[in-house]
Amino acid sequence: MLWSIIKIVVFLALVVMVAFGAAYLLELEGGVRIVIVGLELNLTPLKTAIALGLLILALWLLLKLSALVIAVLKFINGDETAISRYFDRTRQEKGYRALSEGMMALASGEGDVAMARAARAERYLRKPALTNLVTAQAAEMQGNRAKAEEIYKRLLKDDRTRFVGVRGILRQKLADGDTATALKLAQTAFGLKPAHAEIQDTLLRLQTGQEDWAGARKTLSAKLKHGNIPRDVHKRRDAVLALSEARDIAVEGKTVEAREAAIEANRLSPHLIPAAVMAARSYIAQGAPRYAARVIRKAWDQQPHPDLAAAFAAIAPDETPQERLKRFAKLTNARPDHRESKLVEAELNLAAEDFPAARRVLGDQVEKDPDARVLTIMAAIERGEGAPDRVVKGWLARALAAPRGPQWICNNCQHIHGEWTPACENCGAFDTQAWKSPPQGEVISPTGIEMLPLIMGDIEGDSARIVDAEIIADAPAEPAPGTDATPTEK
Repeated sequence: MLWSIIKIVVFLALVVMVAFGAAYLLELEGGVRIVIVGLELNLTPLKTAIALGLLILALWLLLKLSALVIAVLKFINGDETAISRYFDRTRQEKGYRALSEGMMALASGEGDVAMARAARAERYLRKPALTNLVTAQAAEMQGNRAKAEEIYKRLLKDDRTRFVGVRGILRQKLADGDTATALKLAQTAFGLKPAHAEIQDTLLRLQTGQEDWAGARKTLSAKLKHGNIPRDVHKRRDAVLALSEARDIAVEGKTVEAREAAIEANRLSPHLIPAAVMAARSYIAQGAPRYAARVIRKAWDQQPHPDLAAAFAAIAPDETPQERLKRFAKLTNARPDHRESKLVEAELNLAAEDFPAARRVLGDQVEKDPDARVLTIMAAIERGEGAPDRVVKGWLARALAAPRGPQWICNNCQHIHGEWTPACENCGAFDTQAWKSPPQGEVISPTGIEMLPLIMGDIEGDSARIVDAEIIADAPAEPAPGTDATPTEK
């Protein structure tokens, strides 16, 4: 709209300038005197200007006529395409001019102008490979998706433009949420251009969404082959896909294949915690506890985790609490200052009923990082040392209002997951989950949960208020049968 107004204003300005120029020339005195072979011509300034314009026009027509005469002479001399080339050259000039105007209109957001210029360019050029793309993009800009899809389908008929057509329809299906059709189109586009980074990413995202782990691993290998992903990132993500494939195999009941796939995933990325846990349990099932311990220790050195501690405990399920405490020393001593090492050792001391040692190992975690797990351990320590019920219940009440601690959190959308998954349940991003504490803001609770420690500590006879706390208080006193106080994730 603005460009149209500007063109109208410029046209009016030119008309006014020409009018003033003609009036000025009329008012001038004198003129131009031309003598040709005894013929004398006296021209006024206005007539002189008109004569110059006609002379320029005559020269232009003479050049055009000369080019046409040359084309005719070439045709007579045996060049059968000389005349057609002359007229084609004129059409091409007009067509390419219209095409460039259409592309400029497309870049400036004028979809209707772009479609009109593209249609004109098609009449002159007869090259749909050039004009259809401009028309399709202009139709999408105008919101005419039916027209855009029609143009994209035309592009499918030509080998030179098939990829563009498939990619255009793929984008439409993704916008519609038709992932099944989009997956087929992405596979077709990938077959046409396997090195295209955007198609690789789209296909990988769709394959992981459909849990096609084997296909996703092939796509990931193609990304590495064509240099679209760093080697270390490829290695980790390939391990994530191998682990996901192992889980599906285990669900199908193929235990041997699942064990082999889990061990392969751990080999690809020894620091991937879920892969290390599954590989360790696979070694345990095969009767190879030494290999299981080695896998867990390697992952623990990178990042201690409750699941690793649970798998390490499963290596010797029948050992006494004192034996387990001694065996776990090889694990916890590797990262003695890490929070998880302290919590695991405190839980093991609780199982061994060495409550002063549990308090000593816990250290300043109550003041430094008091989450629900730390406060529950403190409640168990107080109960084991014979503290009054009001003290134990006070710790448990604090645990009810405390943060849960580290969890699997998506780095892309910050969604919290109950357990690790290869792709985020919220945004669908692949391999973005990290074990960390969520950002804690100030909690404003209308129920007065901040007062629970006071209520639970001062009012001992009100069973209706403390029934949940008593259930939690009873849990840490004795390990559950068959678990031998195995450290668990809180």
